[in-house]
Amino acid sequence: MVTRFNVISVFDPWKSPLCTCPRKYSLHPYTGCSHFCLYCYATSYIGRKPSTPKKHFLERLRRDLGRINPLLPVEMSTSSDPYPPLEEWVLLTRKTLQLLAENCLQVLITTKSDIVFRDADLLLETPSAVMITITTIDDELAKRLEPGAPSPSRRIKALEKLAGKGIPVGVRIDPVIPGLNDDPNMLRELIDRIADAGAQHIVTSTYKARWDNYKRMINGFPDKKELWEKLYREEGVRIHGYIYLREETRRKLLKPIIQHALEKGLTAATCREGLGPEYFKAPSCDGTHLIRKHPKYGECRARISRGVKRLF
Repeated sequence: MVTRFNVISVFDPWKSPLCTCPRKYSLHPYTGCSHFCLYCYATSYIGRKPSTPKKHFLERLRRDLGRINPLLPVEMSTSSDPYPPLEEWVLLTRKTLQLLAENCLQVLITTKSDIVFRDADLLLETPSAVMITITTIDDELAKRLEPGAPSPSRRIKALEKLAGKGIPVGVRIDPVIPGLNDDPNMLRELIDRIADAGAQHIVTSTYKARWDNYKRMINGFPDKKELWEKLYREEGVRIHGYIYLREETRRKLLKPIIQHALEKGLTAATCREGLGPEYFKAPSCDGTHLIRKHPKYGECRARISRGVKRLF
C-alpha cells in the first residue's frame, strides 16, 4: 500500500533513468518562484508565477510527519525555492524548519538565497546541509539570468557564514549554459571562491531545454540564438522530455568543473547527465552525504533508531 501525504512527497523526478539522487523526501512550503530564473524547468508544469505560501501548510505538514520514514532526509526545495523574498516576513520556511528540527529529521536545503543564513540556529539543531546554487561569479550576468534572486556575491557570503557556523555547505553550479557561463577560467575562479568560502561539495549539470524556458532564454539573450539553435535544435538529443546537448559537448563543458573541484579537495558530481563514474566523484550527487558531517547527525540517528517518541 502506497502512503499518501499532504505536502511531503517521495522525490521522483518524473522517473528519470538518469537521476542518481538517493531516496529522500521533497517538501515545498511555497508554490511558484519569485526568482524568475530564465532557465527554470518547473515553469513547464506549474507556470511562471511569484512565490505563494501553500494554504494550511504547517497543519498539513504536521499530519505528514507522523507517517514518513524518519531516517530519510527531507529536501527543501527541488523546484520552488524555499527562500523567496517574502520569506523574510512570512517565515513559513523557518516555521517548517522548526517542526523538522523538533523531530530530529535530516534536512537538505537547496536555495539561491542568502536569507538561509537567518535560520542557522535551527540548522544547527538538526542534521542538515545547505546547497546554494551559484551559476556565475558575474553579478550583472546573474541579474539578467536570475532577475529575482540575490547576487552571486551575496550567496557566496552566505556560504561563508554558514560554513563558519559549522553547517556543512555545498554549491550547485547548475545549469552550465553554452556561450553564457561556460568559460573555463571563470568557472575555475568560481570554484576557487566557493572552496575558500568553505564549500565541501559541488554538483553541476548542463542547461537542458524545454519549450518554455528555451523561449525565455532566446528572448533574454538574442545574441546567443544562432549558437543555441545549432546546439539544441539541430544537434540536440531528446532525453526524457528535455533537449540535451550532445554527449561530447556536455563532457567538454563539465569536465573542467569536476577536475578543478577535485583539485581543490571538494567532492563533485553531475546531475542527470549519465556521463559515467569519472564525472561522479562523491557519495551523493545532491549533497545529502554532507548531512553526515553535521554534529547532530549521530545523536539524531541513534534517537530515531531507538524508537524514541518524536515530538509534534
